[in-house]
Amino acid sequence: MALVGLLIPYFVISFDVAHSCQNADNFVGASSPGDIIIGGLFSVHGRMLHPEEHPMRPVIQHCAGFEVQVFLQTLAMIHAIELINNSTLLSGIILGYEIYDTCAEVTKAVGAALRFLSKFNASKDTVEYKCNYSDYTPRIKAIIGSSYSEIAVAVSRLLNLQLIPLVSHASSAEILSDKIRFPSFLRTVPSDFYQTRAMARLIHRSGWNWIGIIATDDDYGRSALESFGIQAMANNVCIAFREMMPAYLSDGTINAKVNQALEKIVKETRVNVIVVFLRQFHVTILFRKAIERNIHKIWIASDNWSAAVKISSIPNIKHLGTVVGFAYKSENMSTFHDFLKNLPSQSIENNMFLKEYSVLLTACAHVEDQDLNKCISNYSQENLMYEAGRRSLIWRDDFLMANTEPGFIQSTMLAVHAIAYAIREQCKDRDCKNPIAFAPWQLLEKLKRVAFTDNEKEVHFDTKGDLNIGYDVLLWKEISGQMVITEVAEYDLQKDDFIFKNEEKEMEFLNLKKVKSTCSKKCRPGQMKKVSASPHTCCYECVYCPEDHYTNQTDMDYCFPCNNKTYWSPVNSTTCYKKTVQYLSWNDWFAILLLILSALGVVLVFAISTIFTRNLDTPVVKASGGLTVCYVILICHFFMFATTGFFIGEPRQFKCKTRQAFFGVSFALCISCILMKSLKILLAFSFDPKLQNFLKCLYKPIPIVVTCTGIQVVICTFWVTFRSPFVEQNFFIRRMIILECNEGSIVALGVMLGYIAALAFICFIFAFKGRKLPENYNEAKFITFGMLIYFIAWIIFIPVYTTTFGKYRPAVEITVILISNYGILCCTFLPKCYIILYKQEANTKSAFLKIIYNYSSKSADSLTVSQISLESKCTTPQHAIINSCCTFEKTSMNGDCLFQVSRHSLISEKIPPKNTAGTISRKRLSSI
Repeated sequence: MALVGLLIPYFVISFDVAHSCQNADNFVGASSPGDIIIGGLFSVHGRMLHPEEHPMRPVIQHCAGFEVQVFLQTLAMIHAIELINNSTLLSGIILGYEIYDTCAEVTKAVGAALRFLSKFNASKDTVEYKCNYSDYTPRIKAIIGSSYSEIAVAVSRLLNLQLIPLVSHASSAEILSDKIRFPSFLRTVPSDFYQTRAMARLIHRSGWNWIGIIATDDDYGRSALESFGIQAMANNVCIAFREMMPAYLSDGTINAKVNQALEKIVKETRVNVIVVFLRQFHVTILFRKAIERNIHKIWIASDNWSAAVKISSIPNIKHLGTVVGFAYKSENMSTFHDFLKNLPSQSIENNMFLKEYSVLLTACAHVEDQDLNKCISNYSQENLMYEAGRRSLIWRDDFLMANTEPGFIQSTMLAVHAIAYAIREQCKDRDCKNPIAFAPWQLLEKLKRVAFTDNEKEVHFDTKGDLNIGYDVLLWKEISGQMVITEVAEYDLQKDDFIFKNEEKEMEFLNLKKVKSTCSKKCRPGQMKKVSASPHTCCYECVYCPEDHYTNQTDMDYCFPCNNKTYWSPVNSTTCYKKTVQYLSWNDWFAILLLILSALGVVLVFAISTIFTRNLDTPVVKASGGLTVCYVILICHFFMFATTGFFIGEPRQFKCKTRQAFFGVSFALCISCILMKSLKILLAFSFDPKLQNFLKCLYKPIPIVVTCTGIQVVICTFWVTFRSPFVEQNFFIRRMIILECNEGSIVALGVMLGYIAALAFICFIFAFKGRKLPENYNEAKFITFGMLIYFIAWIIFIPVYTTTFGKYRPAVEITVILISNYGILCCTFLPKCYIILYKQEANTKSAFLKIIYNYSSKSADSLTVSQISLESKCTTPQHAIINSCCTFEKTSMNGDCLFQVSRHSLISEKIPPKNTAGTISRKRLSSI
């Protein structure tokens, strides 16, 4: 501390002048003459005194609550002007200043603005009302200020009348960037748009999404709240509560509002981060009460108070939690600190703020450094004159430097320099020692386009009149028992990102993430957020991702679908898995079983072929239609067994197009041959002359087989040509892709199978009618049984096939093909093979003729006279026997009439004739 003796009378005068206003000059807080006068608006006092709740007279009230930090801003303006006057920047032009105290209220600021608008060198401070102010010369050319956005809004509207430049060093409300409403406003600090964006970015980066806001109920607070709300929404940050504080300390409800805000903070236990857009005196009250209630949170500080030493020095501030703030960027303060050191030696006659500070410093001489701010701010005005009169000034060298807020000092000095450079441009072609050399509106045009270098950085205003130079990010931390404000990073406006000083600072910053401030717990990977009934999107419950969706990050708003149908995922999945491609492969156990059955069928076909070939001339083989027909049927069975291979293995285009057509044609040919055999049997043993004549006309073996098979060929050709089957990936099963053949047209498949069913049904009708024929010739009942097997198999096939999905779907069709194939094959050929192999005595011509004779005799006995037509070629039962034999043998044994060849055998075997009327006598049989 340095002891400086000054004259006591000055202190007495200072108090009297600072708090009374006899004329307009007494209203000035600090002034200095010059060729060009620059105005200043600073809230050196924090509040106005309102002795009356509702004033009855328009009297400017006294102010209270000396703000050291704002006082330093006035000194920064004075220091910058002195630097310019002592330099060659303006070539001999001297800048003067008039600085007024707004007392943090609009009313007094407007009063000062009226003084600025008064005409230069008028005998009285009068403001002329004119239609055109182009040639009007007010007492000042530009104004620096104010400290608060609400005051800047009001004053700027008033200054718009004459387009007097208002360059603010602290007013950051986003609304002031509107050049339509505020054309003469500029500022050397960024808009709150960037500050709120930086705050939201910080909160989001730290993993917080459930925060509270406390703001002043004025233009600054409301604008900041609106801007932050937009930025928070963009960063998925929700505001749990908003508390508004009265803008002025003179408002009697401020304590109640502070208590209300603290109650909300205590109640919202999940909110651990509070964003504070308040003035310094609001924050001081808030924090003192919060410390008393042991509230521990993270406080996000706006540029207004983030670097306020008077707040960081509050007792027990360390118990309040962590403060992270944004401050205007600053440079080296060494020249300003030197100015402060020399301040006691400067004249204080024209600086009422300095006089008052001197008195207050003397009055609080007994107070320790950490409480000096509180003492100065709250010192009783009634005792001020007494203290000033009885003490000498004790000057504390380091106090002002400790309370310096570099960001505000830098922005104030930049505002002065911007005006000075604009004046230099304006005075290039005129004599600016003449106060009427130019009007403020002309200076405004130069000011908008001014560009200069400050500490090797180019400074200029953007189109909105803002100086976007970024922010310093401050962290309050305890060092040696004291709260120290440290710089950890800077926020780059263009990159919208934080640049850390070093790794240690970054780690300090990252440690903030340990504190949780979320409405809901984070959703794990594999989960997504489901917003509950709360209007806030940050309040949600975590639900599992459904099938075929996933999340691989925490707190996802929605689950990502798997990229395409070839991937899948289970419920609560963090990734997608590639689906396995499946089909009925050759090494599948069921496919192997079906192949074995098919192979056994092929072996059976070859075995039957061998048996029939070796017994070519036996009656059984001949009665089966001959070797050609048998071979055709057996070949069809072979192809049907072979088609099972087209249903197994990886589906190919050729397989898909071939398998159904190959099976359909083979089956149709097989059924056609069997149909021809059924018709032949019915024709051979029919004793109804009309039916026999009809069957004889119908019975055309080759045309029947060719026609029936040809129709199927046409169906399959149209199918393959116009709606061809193709290979398809089936995604109905979640974890796999079934590679299968799409039949192209279900209608075509139905027509093909329906046609086979129609042939089988006709065959079944013919065979059913011949079910009572002689035993050795009775293929009909076996054909009937085979057709029944076919119908049962394919009727079951339809519902099973339509309800089966997956790789075993082709196996259903293979199974049905094998069942129907085996059924028809076994019913058609195995009884014949049994007779050939095990009942050879029945496989003779005489045995067959005996059976025929017996059957014909019984059939003849059953005929009545009314049933025998006189016009029939066979008018007797004897002729019926011969006709049956010859008809059967002509169709079955290459045209040779077995009866004629073997009639002597019949006689020699002494077949006993029937003695009843209408039967064949031995004599008649011999004569025939």
